[in-house]
Amino acid sequence: MLFGLRNGFPGMSRVLKFLLIAVAAIVGIGIVAAIAFLMFFDPNDFRDDISAQVSEATGREFVIEGDLSVSLFPWLAVEVGRSELGNAEGFGAEPFASFDQARLSVRLLPLLFRQEVAVGTATLDALNLNLQVAANGANNWEDLATAGDDLPDAETMPEEDSAAPAALDIANVRITNASISYRDAQAGSAYTISALTLETDRIAMGEPFGLDAGFDFTAEPGELGGRLEIDGTVTLGEAFASLLLDDLTVAGEMRGLTAEPTDLRLGARSIAVDTDAETASMGEIDLDALGLSVTALVEPFSYAGDLAVQANIRVLPFSLKDLMQTLGSELPVTADPAALTRVAFAANAAISDTAARLTNLSLNLDDTTLTGQLSVPLTEDGRLEFTLAADSIDLDRYMAPADAAAAESGSTDDIEIPVDLIRALKARGTVTLERATLAGMLFEDLEVGLDSADGRLRMHPISARLFEGTYSGDVRIDATTATPSISVNEKIADVSLTPLAQAMFEQENISGTISGAFALSGRGQNLAQIRSDLDGTMAFALEDGAWEGTDVWYQLRSARALFKQESPPERRNPPRTEFSSVIATGTVTDGVFRNDDLLAELPFLQLTGNGTVNLVKVEVDYGMQARVLERPEFATAATDSELADFTEAVIPLRISGPLASPSVRPDIDGMLRAEVKKVVEEKRDELRDRLVNRLLGGDKAEAEAAGAAEATETGEPGDVPEEEEKDAEDQLKDSLRRLFDQ
Repeated sequence: MLFGLRNGFPGMSRVLKFLLIAVAAIVGIGIVAAIAFLMFFDPNDFRDDISAQVSEATGREFVIEGDLSVSLFPWLAVEVGRSELGNAEGFGAEPFASFDQARLSVRLLPLLFRQEVAVGTATLDALNLNLQVAANGANNWEDLATAGDDLPDAETMPEEDSAAPAALDIANVRITNASISYRDAQAGSAYTISALTLETDRIAMGEPFGLDAGFDFTAEPGELGGRLEIDGTVTLGEAFASLLLDDLTVAGEMRGLTAEPTDLRLGARSIAVDTDAETASMGEIDLDALGLSVTALVEPFSYAGDLAVQANIRVLPFSLKDLMQTLGSELPVTADPAALTRVAFAANAAISDTAARLTNLSLNLDDTTLTGQLSVPLTEDGRLEFTLAADSIDLDRYMAPADAAAAESGSTDDIEIPVDLIRALKARGTVTLERATLAGMLFEDLEVGLDSADGRLRMHPISARLFEGTYSGDVRIDATTATPSISVNEKIADVSLTPLAQAMFEQENISGTISGAFALSGRGQNLAQIRSDLDGTMAFALEDGAWEGTDVWYQLRSARALFKQESPPERRNPPRTEFSSVIATGTVTDGVFRNDDLLAELPFLQLTGNGTVNLVKVEVDYGMQARVLERPEFATAATDSELADFTEAVIPLRISGPLASPSVRPDIDGMLRAEVKKVVEEKRDELRDRLVNRLLGGDKAEAEAAGAAEATETGEPGDVPEEEEKDAEDQLKDSLRRLFDQ
């Protein structure tokens, strides 16, 4: 066989030899041609033509300042030096885009023979991209997006044989020292990214590749800035139909949120984007910043139309005081130092273009659990809406601690009305609490409705169970004027007096129930000014109680004994005064309540009178008249003459002093006036009788003498001498004061 090949085909060897020579010649010619191309072809000769073609296509000036270079084998590589693309008309002389150097290389033989795009390292250095929005809303990139609209559409292009798209294969991408700026004159904002670096591993369709990037950023207004580093794995779907980000981490440092730079870390396990369906799935995202740890499980959503994202959000327990300190806010001084140190949050969130709505909300504030729903507006004309419910909260622990010096100076009255907050607040909702403690008062089944807009805030309805009774109210604050005003319309019914007095005055000296209605209004920048300006009406009624520590019956008997110059009665222990009802109504003017119809019914006594309660100084001043109705059950030691004197007389009393602990004493001045009036009347009657007897039974001279003597003594017939009246009054007053000063 071998012999046959050698000798049977004598022309075969010549053919093979010829083919080998031809191939060698072609390769040689190609090599010579490539060398000649590189030696005699200078791409810079076409630099102006390239600039002109780009300028014509974009409508902007394109300038290549640096050199162009081209290599053919084994890579088809193009390298471009410093270049600039001009800005749109009306956006200044600063270039729209520029770069110092760009390089792209493609392996030549796979591209020619297999239509495979095998790209080497794609590099871009010192890219500077300048994006702008003018005050009229126009931008400087829209014309570039429409620059190719006059090119033939795909439908009008000649039909070609269909073929699979060339496979994507890039060795890596490297961007260095890039910057991007965005300035919006219409919104008054500016954002910049600088010192941008980006590098990837080999990029191929369907295969994951690593991504590593970092950049500095600033944002205005707000003076925010910092440095962020991005790391993750990217997978591109065929024809860029999908994008998958795995193990994404964004970490760095932020400035401007706090006085000192703060660390930030965001992590996502997997983010998937379907570019054909225009949907995204973000999965679970973790954020650590400002001492907070937040986890969000985001549901898949579409980004084709209006924004509609749903997520379950959880915030791990944190200290609100520590967060405020980090943010540079003034820390509130609370009565309980441990208040605001344990806060946690969870909710289902639905975020749209107009609002962020939270449902199934659960907020743990120290020992209180708050649930409900909340809608936070994302537009200027939006309104905060909420429906919240809490189990139990002690509000006193969040108030400033009690300070005797501050109380004496009245500094608590300097609390200003938050007019700026009220003017900005647009909110409507309801809060319910099973139990709430405020100023020592326990409110149960508390409901508060709130409606605020355009500088007017109203809390209505307000209802609660308070100390075995009920409370309802309507509170309004008007902050539309320079000096705000407050009006209240409140009612209480059947409230137990003992715990109420303990909470308000730290006194336990009264029992029974109270009901009342208060309609008051005032103007001022703080509570002190408003209290001094209060006007309106008040009415209250006390029923079936007792005033501990004060024995009105003993005071009356002591006063009588003094007048009668008898031994004082024995005290009844413990001293107390029972009452069946106390009723009063009146008006309030400039912070002073005026009452003219006080009526108090005691088991043995009726009190009537009038007086004032100074709501600014918290003092009371009342004048009363007491009349004994019948023998008290406890007055077994009282004699018949005592009861007769009491039932026949009207006894004046004076109540004065601090509202929390006023003094109750017989009205000495009133008693003196009554006694002197009685003596004067008796003297007048006696003198009149003497004068008449003399006129009728004696001679004229005697009558005239008697009249002259009377006129000499009194200055006026029938009157008691002023000196005698004053002397009797002083003696009685001194005696009474000695008695009650003991």
